[in-house]
Order: sequence, then C-alpha cells, then structure tokens
Amino acid sequence: MKRGRNYWAAIREAIQGSQQDFTEGSLGRAIMLLAIPMVLEMVMESLFFIVDVFWVARLGADAIATVGLAESIVTLVYCVAMGLSMAITAMVARRIGEKDPDGAGIAAAQSLFAGTAAGIVIAILGVKFAATLLGIMGASPEVIATGHQYTSILLGSSLAIVLLYTNNGVFRGEGDAAVAMRVLWLSILINLALDPCFIFGLGPFPKPGVTGVAVSRTIDLSIGVAYRLWAVFRGSRGVRHDPTSLRVSRELMIRVRRAWVPRLFRCAIGQ
Repeated sequence: MKRGRNYWAAIREAIQGSQQDFTEGSLGRAIMLLAIPMVLEMVMESLFFIVDVFWVARLGADAIATVGLAESIVTLVYCVAMGLSMAITAMVARRIGEKDPDGAGIAAAQSLFAGTAAGIVIAILGVKFAATLLGIMGASPEVIATGHQYTSILLGSSLAIVLLYTNNGVFRGEGDAAVAMRVLWLSILINLALDPCFIFGLGPFPKPGVTGVAVSRTIDLSIGVAYRLWAVFRGSRGVRHDPTSLRVSRELMIRVRRAWVPRLFRCAIGQ
C-alpha cells in the first residue's frame, strides 16, 4: 500500500513539475519523473492530427486527403526537429550535470540559432514547392487545387515546429519536461477552439475551409513557441542566460551537427 502511494505521489509530482537535482537520488524515480511528462507530451502531439481530421471530415473526401498527404510531408519536418531536439537535450543535460549553468545557457542559445536556420530554410522550400510535393505524393489535380494553400501554410509554419521541438529539448535537458507538456496541452486547447472557427467561419472569423486548419495550427504553435522562448530565456532552473550566451559557438554547432545528423537519418527511415 505504501509503495502504491509512493508511485501515485511520483506521478503527481511528474505532472506538476518540481525543482530537483536528477544527478542525485534514485535513478528509477528520476526516470519516472522525466518519462511521464514526455509520454503525455507525445500523446498530445498526436491529438493535433486527430482534432484536425475530426473537423475536416465535414468538408469532404478531398479535404481529408489534403490533410493526410500534407501531414505525411510535414512528418519529414518533424524528423528534422526531433533529431535537433535530441542533440540539444544531450548538450544541455551534460552541462547541467556538470553544474555549469552558463555553459547550459550557451548550449540552449545554439538551439535557437540552429532551429531558426533550419526552420527558415524548410519553410521557404515548403511554400515554394507545396503543390509539387502534393503531386509527388500522388494527389489528384482536385486535391492539389483544394489543398496546395493548406500545405503551403502548414510547411510555412516549419519555423514554429522546429523551434517548438528544440525548446522542448532545452527543457528536457535541464530536467523540466513538465513545462513542455503543459504548454502543449494549452496548444491543443487553442487548436480545439480555433479549428471550427477558421473552418466554418464562426462569428467574426473568415471561412477559408480546409486552409483554416493550417492557419489555426500555425497560430497555436506560434503561441506555444513564444511561451517556451520566454521560459527558456528567463533563466529557469539550471540554465543561465546573459548577453554573452547569445552568440554562435562554432564548437557547439559542430557538436550539434554530429549528434543531429545520425538521429535525423534514423528518424527518416523509421528506426
């Protein structure tokens, strides 16, 4: 009975978040406190697509096909973002373990620079070649005509997607996975509220149809990124920021690349 109460207490603490040093104490408890928010966060991420399809299903088969094909393309963006996030997590976690908050701040700043660069490049290419990518995926001319603008906006939000993951990587590296989880919950709630408004033109909102789903997704992702950037650079937990940390470190960028590229390829091939 006591062990059961301890487990439930650990679960509550994992969801609420706590300030502690994960380099000390029980390894099993530390894994639980970090793993539970990360698992719940991944569950929330999958809900974005489910919510979108739930509303888009009312627009017809072409709209559903557009969302499905576009999400398949955006999965490649997620691969880039997840690989970069894991690299940043490893770099920040190492410096937190070394009790080096200044070094952790510099590593976190590299996530912003690398994520911004990658996100801008992907967004530009995605906007330019949205219709071409749909055609490569086997979309019919009707689906391309209906969904190329949706795909263009969704790929244009790649900067927000990449920064979302990289900032989450900073939080995980410093041992505060609960913050990323809670902000993603907020993004899901915003998505639930905005999707029907933009799809069906409720109230003062326009009625762009399936394109409204991409607009809604871009807005809620951007709100989440803005909050995460504020939380990262306010100097939370073990990461310390000052003007000297906001610089490009060639050495750390090389390490990010070496850690990121193998993870990117493993994600791309489904391993």
